[in-house]
Amino acid sequence: MIAHHPSDELLLRAAAGTLDAGSAIVVGAHLEGCVHCRAAVATFESAGGAMLEAIEPVLMAPQALAQTLAAIDAPPRERAAAPPLPRPALPAGVTWPRSLAACTVSPWHWMGPGMRWSRVTLPHAGAANVFLLRIGAGKALANHTHDGLELTHVMCGSFHDGRARFGAGDFDAADGSVRHQPVLEAGGECICLASVQGRLKFDGTIARWIGALVGI
Repeated sequence: MIAHHPSDELLLRAAAGTLDAGSAIVVGAHLEGCVHCRAAVATFESAGGAMLEAIEPVLMAPQALAQTLAAIDAPPRERAAAPPLPRPALPAGVTWPRSLAACTVSPWHWMGPGMRWSRVTLPHAGAANVFLLRIGAGKALANHTHDGLELTHVMCGSFHDGRARFGAGDFDAADGSVRHQPVLEAGGECICLASVQGRLKFDGTIARWIGALVGI
């Protein structure tokens, strides 16, 4: 059961196409597995369509129709099939979100005992700070807050951060008003897809150094 979802504001922005690239990737991953949120986005899209229908029509450029028909009749461009992008290994039964289909995902990198991370590079927004965290059972991330918005989608496993328990399929949004320490539950590792605007602000010196090295 998915217990935590994006806010209506985030879902409305997803429907309107106004999310930044990193946020869109993480919200999109959640939508793939959440019937409730997909229905909400569909409702927002329908409302937006109704608003467009109510707008007074305006005249288009004289050649607009001819140019559109010419574009439809033009022969399709030949495109070579893109080779499948490499992916680091995932635990059995865990699949990659479709929102990452066009992204480059680096191999797993060590960031501490039982902790690894992977950089996700978006083809259309190379500066977006998107990454994967893979943390072993019973491990804990350093206590931290944020100087921007952090969005997280749980791909597998579960953790508790002092506010709530987050399991597979859950979504979390945290900003500078949230200070937490995710602690992984026993029974298996946890993999999360996250996007961060700005940087995480860790309490400890070593954690800050590792965060700066990783770029989170």
